[in-house]
Amino acid sequence: MSKDAKDAAAEAPKKSKKMLLIIAIAAVVLIGGGAGAFFTLTSSSAQAAPKKGVVTAIDEALTVNLADGHYLKLKFSLQQTADTGTTAVDTAEALNLAIDGYTGKSVADLATEKGRDDIKAELLQKIVKTYTVDGTKEVMDIYYTQFVTQ
Repeated sequence: MSKDAKDAAAEAPKKSKKMLLIIAIAAVVLIGGGAGAFFTLTSSSAQAAPKKGVVTAIDEALTVNLADGHYLKLKFSLQQTADTGTTAVDTAEALNLAIDGYTGKSVADLATEKGRDDIKAELLQKIVKTYTVDGTKEVMDIYYTQFVTQ
């Protein structure tokens, strides 16, 4: 056997090992990408945000006693989910939660946007929990329609 034939025979296994390594890496990348896409798509569709339904306005204004002799006059509406249909929810519990949540707060707590947003987030969390029936959210947001402190 000549030297050229020996070199050609030695290069053949090296080329096949490189090709096998490239194929293995490509397979791992494709499988990993497919698995990542599958888990991303299934988790996002399972936790999709509820769709907006009717808005139930609470017509009566609340007057809540704040700290240091001040008060808050508040009106808000409930953003229902599409799952509830067009029937308005009973707002009595939401009013009670608002009274409990705002009573005793200071004007300083409510004077800043961050303070209002924080207290609104607490109220929203309580309302969503209260208006969740059998795992289905009936209310998804609240909107202030009047907010006056004095």
